[in-house]
Formats: sequence, C-alpha cells, structure tokens
Amino acid sequence: MKTIYKTSISFIVILIIAFSLRGRISGEKFNSEKWKNSDLNAEENWTLRWDMMNSLRNNHELIGKSESEIIKLLGKPIDNNNSELTYSLGYTGTGINTGLLTIILNSKRIVTDIKVRQG
Repeated sequence: MKTIYKTSISFIVILIIAFSLRGRISGEKFNSEKWKNSDLNAEENWTLRWDMMNSLRNNHELIGKSESEIIKLLGKPIDNNNSELTYSLGYTGTGINTGLLTIILNSKRIVTDIKVRQG
C-alpha cells in the first residue's frame, strides 16, 4: 500500500512539473522569414523570436559572420551602431519581460560575440 501511495505522489509531482514547464522550453525552430516578417505586435507572435533563440544559437554559427550575412539572416536591427547590432526578441516566455539580442562586431564588421538579455 505504501508503494502505491509513493508512486502516486511521484506521478502527481512529475505531472505538475511537466505542466508548469509546458511552453517554457522552446521548441520553435528558427525560420529566417518568420523572424524577419512576423508582426511582433500581434499577440500570437509576442514570444516568437524569444522562442527561436535556442534554435538560432544551436544551429547557426553567428560568430565569424559578417554584418551583411547577419542582416540577410535576421533582417534590419532596431539599433545599429559602430560595434553592435541589436534585435528585439519580444516578450520572454513569462510574458512579463522583453528580451534583446545584441550582436557584437569588431572593426572589420565581423561578429565576435552575441548576448541575450531580459529586461
């Protein structure tokens, strides 16, 4: 009887954790056209870019790319200064904070680092 009780409690705890994580673990595959063309003000797209970040980082080697390659892949940044390109990621999975992708460029306009920020 104790074993059934422990098993039931364990199952319930796992189920609660699974439901609370649902939607927090991004499974959205990076799609350049969606990234560039989606209306980020539309509710269904609020977290689109944020949800694509893991796929973008894991499947596209950004470091070493030129500024023009990045713009071809991600579109026009919201800010472009001498050493950084900044892209809005929209809302994070919690819907409270927004995120930014900052791409650091060297003097030859080649990517040397990327930073993702919430805030």
